Amino acid sequence: MINVARLRRAARRETIGVDVGAALNLVAAIVKYASLALLVPTAVAIGYGEPPWPFVLTGAVGVTGGWTLERATRGKEHVGAREGFLVVSLSWLLVGALGALPYLLSGEEQLTRPVDAFFESMSGFTTTGASVVTDVPELSRSLLMWRQFSQWLGGMGIIVLALAVLPRLRVGGRQLFESEAPGPEVGFTERVRDTARRLWILYVALTLLLIGVLLLLRGAGAERSMGVYDAVAHAFATLPIGGFSTRERGVAEFGPATHWTLALFMFLAGVNFALLFVALVRRRVAPLLRDQEFRLYVALLAVASLVLAAILASTDVHEGEAAVRHGVFQAVSIMTTTGFASADFAAWGALAAVALVGLMFLGGSAGSTAGSIKVVRHLLIGRMLRRELDQTVHPEVVYPVRLNGRMIDERTLRAVIVFVLLYIGLFAVGALAITVDSALAGADVSPFEAVAASAATLGNVGPSFGSAGPMGSYADFSPFSKLVMIALMWLGRLEIIPIAVLFTKNYWRA
Repeated sequence: MINVARLRRAARRETIGVDVGAALNLVAAIVKYASLALLVPTAVAIGYGEPPWPFVLTGAVGVTGGWTLERATRGKEHVGAREGFLVVSLSWLLVGALGALPYLLSGEEQLTRPVDAFFESMSGFTTTGASVVTDVPELSRSLLMWRQFSQWLGGMGIIVLALAVLPRLRVGGRQLFESEAPGPEVGFTERVRDTARRLWILYVALTLLLIGVLLLLRGAGAERSMGVYDAVAHAFATLPIGGFSTRERGVAEFGPATHWTLALFMFLAGVNFALLFVALVRRRVAPLLRDQEFRLYVALLAVASLVLAAILASTDVHEGEAAVRHGVFQAVSIMTTTGFASADFAAWGALAAVALVGLMFLGGSAGSTAGSIKVVRHLLIGRMLRRELDQTVHPEVVYPVRLNGRMIDERTLRAVIVFVLLYIGLFAVGALAITVDSALAGADVSPFEAVAASAATLGNVGPSFGSAGPMGSYADFSPFSKLVMIALMWLGRLEIIPIAVLFTKNYWRA
């Protein structure tokens, strides 16, 4: 049955162009409800006898500001795909700015500058895990938990983004999401809300499961330094593939059992959540095992793990089980863009550094909380290259590109190429800007460190090399370089194109 009212609203949007008022109305609602997340660090502050007012005041600012803007505008129920790009772009910026307020209000010396507080907040909500904090234990328990929880919230937002916004631009969301997980097998309803609810349930369940496993390790005596606080905090950073830690040396302070556990859950978080839902909840593993992206994802992780383990063993950095464990852990952590470090990989030598930077460009599966380019795009580009080579020899042959038996249309393939070109271009511009600015500012940043910092922030990986290595921070970079990296985190998390279209004339035209 044709929904006449919906058709009229669509026609009206085409006539008036972008409905900015409706977009702002929805952004206001998002900010208002996101402000309720401040209740979590408020409760932690009260529990540990710390001042809760920075979180209470921030929450009040968010709720009041969101409510005021929501009252001044209207139409969020009529927001379409066109307005959606403006909504997600502004939402991540405003929520990131709001999340910076507790850092500023706390009076913490390491986060007194607005650019540093905004960097830390944007890194959290984009699940990047890059930090300007040089002395993590100096932060209060409640402020540390806010860092961790902001990542977890960002991971939930990414699930909606992958389902509701990116498909309209064919840059990886549900177009490729459906290619990997055919509708009849997965059985999801077409309503994004219902699908997102199921994936959120899985997301929450995996978080609780990880907390339980970490506490079981403590109870079994395998990890005595892991308390309830640390278990919750690191679960909040693992499932969204974030990478923040509450410890000075990150997860390197924990033992082998914790490393293997975190590696397993990072691996799961990098898998397409729809396929993971089918495999874990409906107990149908076949769709996951048949998925071509999943197979390549596993193969790339296996090869990367072997290469890193071989490098560590051959250079006597680590031996035996330790070499294998650190090799596997860092391969999974960097490729899935989590950014945890089981050891100081910046000290592993040039060959390992090049391998790790290369892994920053792979990413996890489409439909996961991972950042970077994503494995499925690499898979499709490889098949396009093979098609071009075959057609060079046999020009008359029609050779469609397929994924899991389904033919991928040319528009989607062009969108994949455009995204990768934009990604590489932004990476190069970011690296150049950081290099030049560091030279002008007199910062001790080498060209390789600038390249790695650009790759780590655009790919939402987190730690880099040099002073920004896994045991360091981004504090030594100049304010301008930090602003560049904030922009890279924002662009990388939203997959570039939803933000890029805002700067085109056609987007604003009726």
